Amino acid sequence: MQRNTDEPEYIVVIGASAGGLTALTEFVAQFNNQMNIAVFIVLHLSTTGIGDYLVQRLQQYTPLKCKKASSNEKIQKGYIYIASPNHHLLIKKNMVMLGYGAYENRWRPSIDVLFRSAAVAYSTRVIGIILTGLLDDGRAGMLAIKRCGGTAIVQDPNEAEYPDMPLAILDNMEVDYAISLSQMGEIINTIITQSPAPEIEIPEEIQAEAHISENVSVGVNNVENLGEQTIYACPDCGGSLWEIKDEKTPRFRCYVGHSYSEADLLLKQAENIEATLWVALRMMEERRNLHRKLAEDTIRKGFARLAADHRQKAEELETHVEKMKEILFTTQNNIKSG
Repeated sequence: MQRNTDEPEYIVVIGASAGGLTALTEFVAQFNNQMNIAVFIVLHLSTTGIGDYLVQRLQQYTPLKCKKASSNEKIQKGYIYIASPNHHLLIKKNMVMLGYGAYENRWRPSIDVLFRSAAVAYSTRVIGIILTGLLDDGRAGMLAIKRCGGTAIVQDPNEAEYPDMPLAILDNMEVDYAISLSQMGEIINTIITQSPAPEIEIPEEIQAEAHISENVSVGVNNVENLGEQTIYACPDCGGSLWEIKDEKTPRFRCYVGHSYSEADLLLKQAENIEATLWVALRMMEERRNLHRKLAEDTIRKGFARLAADHRQKAEELETHVEKMKEILFTTQNNIKSG
């Protein structure tokens, strides 16, 4: 069947985080109107307002048409589609989808969600690119691209402002190119001037994960088929987590769809612990203050023994408050130091 002339030959998906805005402006400047591609970008920044700003910013540097992605629109060559805040960006065959599903690696939009959906929809015609950023969102998605026959490109960690994301890819799989940002346009042009390899059969587990990402809630059996149930609870919803073992680094997913790498799970657990400790500290301080008030009230009424009992309990709570503060400060330092 002949392909629609407006449909791109190749799909380019790009993920970036910290330092990504500067990197993207340099990168998109290397595109030209003769490239038979459509480009999709997920950039982790603020959850509000970044979509419109990023469109305007990138449009100054590229001849391709930049726009915020809209659900159910057709994919057209010569366009750069930018993820909207607080919505997953997914790709179906010749169609864009926006999803309001669970966070993956603590992000919505998630790079993994975009990359995985592109791999399932376009197989060998996908070029995945990871630029500067913190932690490892994009690692699982890039692995899906490789397993589905696509091309993996990462920014040279030595030049990336924040090398975590490129290093997470390089530590877990063999990529096709680990190159300077300034070389990427030329490499992409070389790839797309060749005829794409025949599409390959998509692994069942990748199809299953892509399906989960498209739905807010799925049956528990879908997740059970992906891995083994663990003793860990999902830090977002409290449900069980299943461990999905790929090449080197395991991931965790709950039946609702929340997904974490090991590093992200540790960070989310620490954040939840800190939040719980703050609640406990507030409740203890309120209870201490109430005992002090009751001690004053009862002493005025002449109930010395009852007042002494309230004062003793207030003093005991003060000791617990100080210990809780020490634990909180230690927890905060542990989160900051990773």
